[in-house]
Amino acid sequence: MKNNELTRELKKHFGFSAFKGQQEQVISSLLSGKDVFVLMPTGGGKSLCYQLPALMSEGTAIVVSPLIALMKNQVDAVNGLSSEEGIAHVLNSSLNRVQTKSVMDDIRNGKTKLLYVAPESLIKDEYSDFLKEIKISFVAIDEAHCISEWGHDFRPEYRNLKQIIDKIARVPVIALTATATPKVQDDIQKTLGMNNALVFKESFNRPNLFYEVRPKVNVDKEIVKFINQHKNKSGIIYCLSRRKVEEFAQLLQVNGIDAMPYHAGLDAKTRISNQDKFLMEECNIIVATIAFGMGIDKPDVRFVIHYDIPKSLESYYQETGRAGRDGGEGHCLAFYDPKDIEKLEKFLAQKSVSEREIGLQLLNEVVGYAETSMSRRQYLLYYFGESFDPINGDGAKMDDNSLNPPKLKDATKDLQIILKLVKELEEKFRTKELINIITGKESSITKSYKLENHKYFGIGKDEQDNYWKSIIRQATVQGYLSKDIETYGVLKIAEKGKNAILHPQEIVFLIAEDREYDLAQTKADIDQIEIKNGNVLDQNLFNLLKELRKKVAKKLGIPPYTVFMDPSLEDMTVQYPITIDEIGKIYGVGDGKAKKFGKEFADFIKKYVEDNQIERTQDMVIKQLANKSSHKVFIIQNTDKKIDLEDIAKAKNISMDELLKEMESIVYLGTKLNIDYYIEDNIDEDLVEEFMDFMKESESDSMKVITDEFGDDLSDEELRMLRIKFISDIAN
Repeated sequence: MKNNELTRELKKHFGFSAFKGQQEQVISSLLSGKDVFVLMPTGGGKSLCYQLPALMSEGTAIVVSPLIALMKNQVDAVNGLSSEEGIAHVLNSSLNRVQTKSVMDDIRNGKTKLLYVAPESLIKDEYSDFLKEIKISFVAIDEAHCISEWGHDFRPEYRNLKQIIDKIARVPVIALTATATPKVQDDIQKTLGMNNALVFKESFNRPNLFYEVRPKVNVDKEIVKFINQHKNKSGIIYCLSRRKVEEFAQLLQVNGIDAMPYHAGLDAKTRISNQDKFLMEECNIIVATIAFGMGIDKPDVRFVIHYDIPKSLESYYQETGRAGRDGGEGHCLAFYDPKDIEKLEKFLAQKSVSEREIGLQLLNEVVGYAETSMSRRQYLLYYFGESFDPINGDGAKMDDNSLNPPKLKDATKDLQIILKLVKELEEKFRTKELINIITGKESSITKSYKLENHKYFGIGKDEQDNYWKSIIRQATVQGYLSKDIETYGVLKIAEKGKNAILHPQEIVFLIAEDREYDLAQTKADIDQIEIKNGNVLDQNLFNLLKELRKKVAKKLGIPPYTVFMDPSLEDMTVQYPITIDEIGKIYGVGDGKAKKFGKEFADFIKKYVEDNQIERTQDMVIKQLANKSSHKVFIIQNTDKKIDLEDIAKAKNISMDELLKEMESIVYLGTKLNIDYYIEDNIDEDLVEEFMDFMKESESDSMKVITDEFGDDLSDEELRMLRIKFISDIAN
């Protein structure tokens, strides 16, 4: 197919005048019957690579997707492109018999061009038998990284896709993913039998995203402050646990912020309702679990906050990639506390050997990213096998390290102290115990091993504990030390560390000093590198058009962005289109959309133009279109950027903190309380034993004393639970 014919089809269906990146080559290859493998970052236009050829081809394209929520969004979006209904459908367990029959009828009648299915659905005989009878144009496998156990979101049911597809039809296959390291790419291709596929790899660079990592201090206040600085903007906040999602969503609500929780533990009705409120712009903030992937294809998410650091850089990249998908502002803020990493390592200790090894390797990369002093964009892209120029590359100043470089300190001598100490103590100790020796603090461990007489006891007492923690973390990230996951957290010397002891003169070990974060200053720095577009847009009309879009979307029961995207509304404020024909020439508006939604918008803009006496000569509009100035706003924008104790608390509608206060009151009044079942499931038994021994000798049960001793290994919540157990078991 000729290029200009493809471009005409693109304009007709999607309203775009030109393809992005390698979209055109991908689509041409697929239409010519070849297998295609696409690696393209979130927001790079992956879905168009199979949606457009499906609309152009005879028969129905099958799209395999892991998330029901994501399918729903995409079906809404595709159906919004056409004035006819039934162009796209979902076929999965959420449909009843009548709905399933209606979908199958539309497919048989040739109406349906895109059929979204979950891999589990394809296994069902009733579905696979039906699909064998109809004409399939091709199969698209979205989120293809789910195939690889080295990927961040491995789904076992994805492993059998090749055999299932071969049974249904011999057609071209397009596999797509936004996050895949070279190892994962190789695994995907081998498993799908796509070694001869044409591979199209776009840059993983998202220049409109600003990356920032802050220490996890006063995190609740910091996030509330951040949201208040980004009023009326859409954002997603990721937390590791369902409980934290619930608690933090409540905290935001109490602070006057429209926020909804979203996790797998919510009943389906609530979960769908909360997601729809976010998509329909009835609430600005969604608080979600990292573990439960949110299939949200919302183009105008302006910030993504990680309350807890994720378990892999792939997860992090994909989650941050939900910001700024329309090319506009996207602020990616993560809060990092090494204790969170230790907690994740502790959970890994309970997994199988292979899962542990993979998990630990992925976790080390996350620590490296959080603690790096180099450009965060450069670090991320290197992880995905791509080089980046941190001085002149696209998006070079869009991260905190580039804007405000941390100071580096030569810690080579201190690294040698750590390595020699680990070696002399025969690799038996964890981080906290090593730091106690170096800083000269006596503990039950130092006493039992008589370490007060060791030559390194107190050698580093002039530095803070955090300094030594940082050295040990960086030494682990850089491969001098490794953690023995079998005996949770015990440090061993890696091959590189052994060489460093033998040849100390050959190494230089630099670490980044802890940085003071000034929230207002960081924002000011970012503002300096944004290009404001207020002088181009009619901001008043833009706000009114957003309200009109919301009203139209509510009436039709679809998300606002499926009516018109923000860049399209922005272009309307430059062009002032007052007819359906002129709406059809707006950036991102195709013929179907213009016919479906255009009249209401054209009439509204016409009245606005008259009421405000805006000079809108037809000549000017034609001239602008001829100069392709419909791209202008988009270009300006592109240069602008997550019965047990939780259930008890939930049943009483109280937070975990309030529940623990109640429990403390009970045991301190002399009543026994058995929470061993919860502790056994959630806290390492060696740490429980160590805690009980410590408390028997301690002169105080104050949280300060307990935190000083165990704060590196256990959270405040876990320590309070253990104190409740101690008072109940021993004192009572």
